[in-house]
Amino acid sequence: MRIIFASGNKGKIREASEILGEDYEIITPASLGINEEIEETGNTLKENSLIKAEYLYKRTGMNVFADDTGLEVDALGGAPGVHSARYATDGHDFDANIDKLLLELSKHPGEPRSARFKSVVTLLINGERHFFEGTIEGRIAESRSGVNGFGYDPVFIADAYPGRTFAEVPEEAKNAVSHRGQSLRAMAAWLKENGF
Repeated sequence: MRIIFASGNKGKIREASEILGEDYEIITPASLGINEEIEETGNTLKENSLIKAEYLYKRTGMNVFADDTGLEVDALGGAPGVHSARYATDGHDFDANIDKLLLELSKHPGEPRSARFKSVVTLLINGERHFFEGTIEGRIAESRSGVNGFGYDPVFIADAYPGRTFAEVPEEAKNAVSHRGQSLRAMAAWLKENGF
């Protein structure tokens, strides 16, 4: 089955391909000549993932899925949350985002550094909406460590892998517990159960 993934992020696309398996051919918007940035104007992860999925479904008529992910840090009142990708700048500059995150946390000495990644995947199949969610608990490291992954991975220590950031955990091990992995596996299971 051919399905669009509303992403240009190679890390996300690789993760989704591994989870969905060989029965699904993931198509990117860019491969269809759709290169514009889809404006994420929602106030929640669910709203933003739906905006992206509906935009591409209306443009192509193809089945599509989209995700939106946020990092919630308790000491920062849940920030950056829905603004995670654009926390420091209008673009997806994760070095700047991490710098801002660590700076903001430095203003809260002694407070717990507990945090979680949340992911919502919206699947539009034959025009019907389906939502899948995943969450992983952890905490924010004092400084960056590791070279794997992307986004906030160099400063996120998952409870499942204490003592190592997501950027220090092999990709396969990370995908087995990650927020996005959870939501994508739930979507993959739904697709198979429903004969797609």
